[in-house]
Amino acid sequence: MSFFPRIPIQSPRSHPSMEDMRCTSPPLARMHLIKGKNAIDRYLAMHIKGLSKQEAAAYRNSYKKNICIDMLQQGYHKSFAELFTLIEKWNALREASGPGSAIWLEKSLEEQPDKLDQLHYFLTRAEAAQRSENYGEVYCNQLNLAYCFNKTEDRWLRNYFYEQCYNTAQLIKIDGGRKEAEAHSNMGLVYEEQDNFLKAVEHYEAFYNLTVGRTWKDDTGRNLNSLACEHLWRIYTLLADKMLENKEEQEAIRTLTKALKMAEEENLKMEGETAFCLGIAYFSAGELQKAMLKLNICLKITKQLEDYVGLARAYQTVARVLLSQGKKDEAIRYLEMFMDIAKNIQQSQGLVDAYTFLGNIYNESGNYNKACEYFNLAFEAANASNLSDLALMNEIKVYCGIGKAHSLMLKVNTHIEAANPINLECLLDWKENRSDTCNDPVTVDAQQEKTEDISYIPTPETTI
Repeated sequence: MSFFPRIPIQSPRSHPSMEDMRCTSPPLARMHLIKGKNAIDRYLAMHIKGLSKQEAAAYRNSYKKNICIDMLQQGYHKSFAELFTLIEKWNALREASGPGSAIWLEKSLEEQPDKLDQLHYFLTRAEAAQRSENYGEVYCNQLNLAYCFNKTEDRWLRNYFYEQCYNTAQLIKIDGGRKEAEAHSNMGLVYEEQDNFLKAVEHYEAFYNLTVGRTWKDDTGRNLNSLACEHLWRIYTLLADKMLENKEEQEAIRTLTKALKMAEEENLKMEGETAFCLGIAYFSAGELQKAMLKLNICLKITKQLEDYVGLARAYQTVARVLLSQGKKDEAIRYLEMFMDIAKNIQQSQGLVDAYTFLGNIYNESGNYNKACEYFNLAFEAANASNLSDLALMNEIKVYCGIGKAHSLMLKVNTHIEAANPINLECLLDWKENRSDTCNDPVTVDAQQEKTEDISYIPTPETTI
């Protein structure tokens, strides 16, 4: 269960597709261009006279083996070892997942020539740059490899190369820490994607500290420090939500206070969202006055931004806090404002929530007829909007039943307490018919008095 509005978990940004990232391989032997059996047959038919012993062996080998041989012949032993390790890791992951898994149905890495080409090209370039201690070039090649493997089934490869980028960035001393900052950002996104929020916080905080006071911008023109503020705000909020689920209210409040600081540096909308989350955290901790203070800040910001969805959500939460303080009339007033906004912006779920909340308030205060009215409105609103949430529909039906039962309870109890024949006859008649209404005790009493008056008409004998 999430306490806060949904904040989507971020993944590393989309990068160019494999087609866009396709590189031109360095001059390799002719066999590297021959990947299919038909192509091999055609090549042999055309060039059989000029076929060398080395080329003949190349046709018999797999594409992976030819790539590895080429790396070794050119002296790229580290690239060969890394490629071989990655292929073994893929096979281990496949075996661990077992038959029927998504990775089991995928082709092996060694059976995908396009990916082998990318690995060959960038790994050898990175190794060459490393030999000359040009770590900036090493970083760029490793980052390009991460960009190549952004599809879901290749995420493990992408994450591996992001980690390699991070390790390489520690060695770069001539750019003021920019590549190190970018590497921290990418690692934070990887850990966030894996729901490892504590590790993500470590990397985002390092990203923020490295970009403070800098004018660095990313490829889209976004200031890196601004991006760091947004990342930290988001991860602090997600972490605080988890803390509230675990009943760690004070830790959540401290974390959200950090998030508020980041939001104040970034924009007003984020500040309003954080104030709302802090209000919920204080409410969960039982600190109602502080909760109202933060929620009022949220109300002020959402009105200023004309954010009606956020305003409706804030009205609803304020009503809950006021109800906890015993201020029922004020809570109803805020709920009615919430209901009006939900109608205006056609927020079906919000309207159902407002009706149900009002019904519960009236039900708890003993105004059962009013409670029935709002429960019925909630059911009608849910039906009209065709909500697909079956559990919610069943819950509203239960509320309607509870409201109806409570409204009948007073009349039935009055009949039972009267304990006279006419009241008991009304109860038996109601039980037999099972109607939604029961005769009003007042009406029954009036009928009884009328009957008694007729039964005791004075006779001449009694008047004498």
